[in-house]
Amino acid sequence: MWTDPTIGLIGYGEVGRILAEDLRAQGVRVAAHDIKLGGPNEGELVDHAARFGVELVSGHAALAALSDLVISAVTASQAVTVAEACAPGLRAGTYVLDFNSASPKAKTEAAALVNAAGGRFVEGAVMTSVPPYRIKVPLLLGGPDAAGLEPLLNGLGFAAKVASDKLGVASATKMCRSVMIKGLEAMVIESFATARAYGVEDAVIASLAETFPGMEWEKLGAYFFQRVIQHGRRRAEEVREVARTVREAGLEPFSAAGTALRQAWVADLADAGVFGAKSAPGFAKSDDWRVEADRILAISKRKDES
Repeated sequence: MWTDPTIGLIGYGEVGRILAEDLRAQGVRVAAHDIKLGGPNEGELVDHAARFGVELVSGHAALAALSDLVISAVTASQAVTVAEACAPGLRAGTYVLDFNSASPKAKTEAAALVNAAGGRFVEGAVMTSVPPYRIKVPLLLGGPDAAGLEPLLNGLGFAAKVASDKLGVASATKMCRSVMIKGLEAMVIESFATARAYGVEDAVIASLAETFPGMEWEKLGAYFFQRVIQHGRRRAEEVREVARTVREAGLEPFSAAGTALRQAWVADLADAGVFGAKSAPGFAKSDDWRVEADRILAISKRKDES
């Protein structure tokens, strides 16, 4: 086990901050870097770091140089870029855990950069939403160094399990799951909002409940609308990686491509203020998905009339 390790977080968004809080609660030293640092929107990050005793570092390589474990938790499209930026600062034997929802090919490319610099790359596949589970979110590990990292992570409170010593297996599992999960989010938003427009939402939900009696469609509707409104941009990027994964398998990603478009579409509406200011109390926290669907329908109607 590690003695007084330093954990470096690349990406200090929702996931990074949750990990930081849970690690700091154990007295673990945590440092972090985020591309927002030094910019006009760094205030939230600086405040959080001060509150929890997290050291903010100005660059990727500088963070890597002081870390025993680097955790990359950025948007999916940046996984390889982050690995490349960290590589010059890595000390020999430093673990790099790629937490990103990237394709198997992207993980392999990132691993080559880290390993060439003397680090030890381990792919991580987060198998469900982080907030409810926090640091104990189910985490699949992959790669030749996964078995070495697993007990160290679990000693820090993670719920990690080796999926394979071969790179790509863990991420392929995650990506194939996301075809379904992120696709279901997009389908619920499209179906429920359209049903609301025609006034048949109660009949649709009753029919779904009869066909899939184990699923609470009202609660799922509220949850899916909330999550996509708040995180649709990040989800759209993830599903583009899902589509890449499908394409790399030799299939045309019809479903995944459509899901990415729908997620990005909701993100565009959120950025335009359709659902209220993101900093406002209660943003995207309606217990009734109908509130958000009505906002979508109102803006869509205005666009049709213009």
